[in-house]
Amino acid sequence: MTREGPLIYLLAGEPSGDLLGGRLMAALKTATGGAVRFMGVGGPAMQAQGLESQFPMAELSVMGIVEVLPHARLLFRRMREAAAAVDNAVPDAVVTIDAPAFAHGVAKRIRNKNIPRIHYVAPQLWAWRPWRVHKFKRHFDHLLALLPFEPEWFARYGVDCRFVGHPVVESEVADADGAAFRARYEIAPNGQAICVLPGSRQGEVARLAEPFRDTLLQLQERNPDLIAVVPTVANVAECVREATTSWPIRTVIVEDRAEKFSAMAACNVGLAASGTVTLELALSGVPFVVAYKLSPVTYFLGRPLFHISYINLINLTAGAEIVPEYIQSKCNPAALCAGVSRLLEGEGAAQVAAMQPALEQLGAGSVVPSRRAADAILDIIGEATGAA
Repeated sequence: MTREGPLIYLLAGEPSGDLLGGRLMAALKTATGGAVRFMGVGGPAMQAQGLESQFPMAELSVMGIVEVLPHARLLFRRMREAAAAVDNAVPDAVVTIDAPAFAHGVAKRIRNKNIPRIHYVAPQLWAWRPWRVHKFKRHFDHLLALLPFEPEWFARYGVDCRFVGHPVVESEVADADGAAFRARYEIAPNGQAICVLPGSRQGEVARLAEPFRDTLLQLQERNPDLIAVVPTVANVAECVREATTSWPIRTVIVEDRAEKFSAMAACNVGLAASGTVTLELALSGVPFVVAYKLSPVTYFLGRPLFHISYINLINLTAGAEIVPEYIQSKCNPAALCAGVSRLLEGEGAAQVAAMQPALEQLGAGSVVPSRRAADAILDIIGEATGAA
């Protein structure tokens, strides 16, 4: 560390990483009493914490092979520029945040191998193509993990991996007001509402729209006054609106992020595509079922490469199926209706209670993940300085 405090190069390549980066920067400031300096690449959240982005983060937010190809030359140039900035500045650590493809491209181009290279959000190699761990071992010195079982898995391959907790537990759940949400949208205090989350990608919404619609149709036969609440995000909002036009029950679509947790808290049960949003349901105290479908060809080709028994993070953390999972052929209206109905008819409270230990393992109710991540990074810098 320098007398001015550590200099840390941060690199985020997409909005979710920028949010993580912003929280991390705030935690590093707190942990060092403000004696920390930053450089690197980030978006609005990181810039709000004082980062002057080396170039616009939006240039890196490109996904998919077809989409990436027209931008390949720019992306490779940005990789070289980021690596050169690191070699010139010689920061106390480099922290890349998610966006693994770009992070790898930068890390392998850094010539000064004495600078600790830390990747925040350990890749889920334990679930998908585990042989990629050797690539991470070549390009990074340390990993920060979101899930409690990940350090042990990476240790088998000689990779230093430290658990810091899942960032979703830092969500604004405590500010949720389900009763006010119900009043605002004229949902009866004692009426039944189902939180429907068909995904954050257009392909997910397209594949789940029909089975979700037919599930709601069957649920309506049992609960005529059932109302659907659908929190969504901007990139799929239009797709969701189009899909819900044929739904058989009254549907409240929520696009304002500030209302998301109140919308969840207002619901009795959830029907959700697999993803981080299911942790938000769990934190909101909403029992739910998980559904997911891939195209038949993708599922057939990819299934042998998966090495996990569950897809939901609650189940993965607990090592048991606390949350019912309906995947591929099981993702059908009859099965989904039966699963949701069981929760509505009495099993929901037991599920909510059973999820609490898993949430605690993920970091809920203890030191927040961003502070754990900050402490881990400062420890790594201290170890490197001591070794030097």
